[in-house]
Amino acid sequence: MFNEINKNYRFIIFALILVLTATTKANKKDSIETAVGMMAKIGSCWSPSFSPDGKTLAFISNMNGLPQIWKVSIEGGWPTLITSTDDPIGSVEWSPNGDWLSFSMAPGGGMNQQIYIIRPDGSDLKLLTDGGNETNRLGNWTSDGEKLMMSSNRRLSTAMDAYLADINKMKLKLISKSKGIGSFSDITSDEKYAILNRLESRGSNDLFLIDTKTGHETIITDHKGPGTFFGQFSSSEKEIYVGSNLNRDFIAFGKINVRKKDNPGAIKILVERSNAELANFKLNDDATLAALIWNVSGRNELTIYDLKNNRVINKKINLPSEIAGGITFSKDGKLLALEVSGATNPRDIWILNMESYEFRQLTFSPHAGVDLKTLIAPELVEFLAHDGLKLTGWLYKSRSSNKPGPIILSFHGGPEGQERPRFRSDYQALLAQGISIFAPNVRGSSGFGKNFVNLDNGELRFNGIKDIKSCVEYVIDTGIADPQRIGIMGGSYGGYMVMAGLAYYPDMINVGANLFGVVNFETFFANTEPWMAAISTIEYGDPKTQRELLKSLSPIHMVDKVIAPTIVLHGANDTNVPVVEAEQVVENLRARGIPVEYILFPDEGHGFRKTKNRIHSTTSIVNWFIKYL
Repeated sequence: MFNEINKNYRFIIFALILVLTATTKANKKDSIETAVGMMAKIGSCWSPSFSPDGKTLAFISNMNGLPQIWKVSIEGGWPTLITSTDDPIGSVEWSPNGDWLSFSMAPGGGMNQQIYIIRPDGSDLKLLTDGGNETNRLGNWTSDGEKLMMSSNRRLSTAMDAYLADINKMKLKLISKSKGIGSFSDITSDEKYAILNRLESRGSNDLFLIDTKTGHETIITDHKGPGTFFGQFSSSEKEIYVGSNLNRDFIAFGKINVRKKDNPGAIKILVERSNAELANFKLNDDATLAALIWNVSGRNELTIYDLKNNRVINKKINLPSEIAGGITFSKDGKLLALEVSGATNPRDIWILNMESYEFRQLTFSPHAGVDLKTLIAPELVEFLAHDGLKLTGWLYKSRSSNKPGPIILSFHGGPEGQERPRFRSDYQALLAQGISIFAPNVRGSSGFGKNFVNLDNGELRFNGIKDIKSCVEYVIDTGIADPQRIGIMGGSYGGYMVMAGLAYYPDMINVGANLFGVVNFETFFANTEPWMAAISTIEYGDPKTQRELLKSLSPIHMVDKVIAPTIVLHGANDTNVPVVEAEQVVENLRARGIPVEYILFPDEGHGFRKTKNRIHSTTSIVNWFIKYL
């Protein structure tokens, strides 16, 4: 009898343990979902543009769940929502006469961006472009605010031409036909001449001076091999200030004499740095000052250059955080607006007073439930590749990383992109769960000079794949990683590196997350945007003449070696890396019984811009890595 009672008690206790365990797991899962969701909801503000009187700023923010146009008083205060569309807006530009805001919007998040204008009060929305499947890119306004510079592939799917859009007539005028991508960088006040930026192959562009009436072009950056150039007219419009890496590795700041339109002078370098390259610059309205943004191994530095006296006014202005961009001057030149962000700071707009050189934060992206002070900043580390090449990476150590533990290698897109210490909700969510992040800049990354960014072209890409192994060896040899708990993730070209890593090194990497990645160069070239395919043949290989090379570089032909659980995320409207790339991976892994999860977002393109989708993707990725690491 007593034995029977004891059995009943044991059964009850065992049942209680099961209930408590299940409840604890459910509570823990709910806690993770809540924490990750709050992290993924953190907003951003970018693309600042001053009103002509300098009293108001237009910008883009996703604070209502989708990137839209807002405006705010330059003194601060509550912003006003200007647009309320169903699709994400990429950028905004206030017209010099104050009448219009121009912006680009991608239906369904795809690459077929369309260009619109709207009144600053949100009324009178007008579509300037055709509204079809063509790709359009928004440029600057002419000085009178009557026309917009833009580019489009409406004439030919394999090329993007430069146009002027007449706002009053609602007509587009073709100014320059291009092979590759052609776009206007600047135009003279009388609209007689424009600077045309033409990219015929990734990694090499040229600037041309073009007569807008006749279409006659004069090259002003003639060069051989790779080269990067961008420019803006001086106040007299007799010089063009440029960023240039002609006959040098790093991009420097210089100018070109164009007094003789058919016979421009050579590039004269004004400011150069041995440890950094020029990322961007902007002239004030009367072209007396230039704001120079420098890229120093991924961090930014700001200097101001006096164009009248040819000297740097302030060698280094302390930025509020690691990364700055989107620079623009107020019309009177007294204020400079910038997008500023960092690993522990979401992207916001700051104002620099050009007299005191003091910063003031203008926008405050929401981060409800997240104390930014608790976020983890990375350290920049150096290591060697298999062939002795020096590589760098950003190492985010979780607070529990005092001994070898789980880590994820995160690869940026591009491949000409760069891993930088910017805010990443997925990084911080993973770090909060005790998983460290190592985000390297392998060969082919930008920001480290002309030579480095071209080290993975064509056949050299095999060395880029070997860099994955070097990254794994680094995190193991330094005692950061548990060799049995190493993951890999990345988007776009980073997704390519994910699948290459899982296929080439199946015994070294335990789990993967492939976000809209290329896996088959044959299907990529056949299905991507024709203009994208046309400019990518030197970077990857020519499908007409190097078919075997592209086949050997495609992870899909080695996917049978992948044994790691893999989550695949993609946007149904992605025309850059079409969804067929994801489907090939998922089909193979499922057929072989490899754990795979496939998430297809029907309302996204190349990347996930809607807050609800960011929450879903981030939560899914974090849970996947928790499960397998």
